[in-house]
Amino acid sequence: MNSAQIEIQLIASLVAIACAIPGTFLVLRKMAMISDAISHSILPGIVVGFFITQDLNSPLLILLAAFTGIITVVLVEYIQKTGLVKEDTAIGLVFPALFSIGVILIAKNANDVHLDVDAVLLGELAFAPFDRLFIEGTDVGPKSLWIIGSILLITITLLLAFFKELKLSTFDKGLAASLGFSPVIIHYGLMSVASVTTVGAFDAVGAILVVALMIAPAATAYLLTTDLKKMLSLAIGFGVLSAISGYWFAHWLDASIAGSITTMLGFIFLIVFLFAPSKGIIAVMYREKQQRTEVSLLTFLLHLKNHTEERERHVNHLQEHINWQKVRAKTVLDLAQKNNMITMNKNIVSLTNKGDTFTSKAIDYIITNEDAQIEDMKEDFFLFRG
Repeated sequence: MNSAQIEIQLIASLVAIACAIPGTFLVLRKMAMISDAISHSILPGIVVGFFITQDLNSPLLILLAAFTGIITVVLVEYIQKTGLVKEDTAIGLVFPALFSIGVILIAKNANDVHLDVDAVLLGELAFAPFDRLFIEGTDVGPKSLWIIGSILLITITLLLAFFKELKLSTFDKGLAASLGFSPVIIHYGLMSVASVTTVGAFDAVGAILVVALMIAPAATAYLLTTDLKKMLSLAIGFGVLSAISGYWFAHWLDASIAGSITTMLGFIFLIVFLFAPSKGIIAVMYREKQQRTEVSLLTFLLHLKNHTEERERHVNHLQEHINWQKVRAKTVLDLAQKNNMITMNKNIVSLTNKGDTFTSKAIDYIITNEDAQIEDMKEDFFLFRG
């Protein structure tokens, strides 16, 4: 690897970490799409900052863009609180309007300078190593590396300082308020960090990749854990993994780095979405299948409990009476035998003492619907797993 390749991967990794931290809280607060709104609506702030400073590298652009991001959040929440539209509709109303204002300002007043939609929204990681920062004539590395590194340092500092407040206001605003924390201040502080991170990162990686890095790793981590610290760690890990693997994927295909990183983010999310131990599609389908088998088993045991005559308990009659297919009937019979709930003699099915006791409990629960009974039933149902 040459130095440019190392710098590109380092910048991408730092952006991934910086985006994953606020992104985790946005996902938990069900505000994922607000990052997309911020990434587009900050355009007027950038344009106004350029008109004031005449310098695309001025820190004022970041401050004004972040301020525009806060205005976006305020407008979205104000429209939502009217009760006339929902949050997604409010986002769809606000950010196109602000983005259009920025486009009009560029078209009318910046035609003669290098300021266009591509320049402010579609960053290219491959060019980041060429935009160097010089201090007293000394090359200290890519400018993007220092910008996003500084933002990441501030973000980590704020996270460590206000982790408890962020956690409480995210999961229980009422408790946070009663303990003296202002959920409103914490909320807008988080939005400010998200805005500054978006502005600082998109010049290097582009607005689309910023949104992907802010949401996809956090959403992937959410499928694997409900612990906030673990979720933050996993989101950071998924973001860095996607950044590095995406770069080499782009190198192999000779394709867009940002597009390849976004593709890797989607691929990793798909893998976890399918195979996550508790929330993955396959796990959910397996659990639903188990639950259907358990319900069928309970139905079967209740039928045996309510019928003492042999013809009602014959295997063939059970298939006809409960209207099961042979495969399903055999599955339930095998499961009941495996758990010592029934005995069979000449195709006549009878409840064992264990099966009779369990079925009596089930009837009691159905009649009384008491919480204590259902907890016992859950433990008993565990017998039927596998």
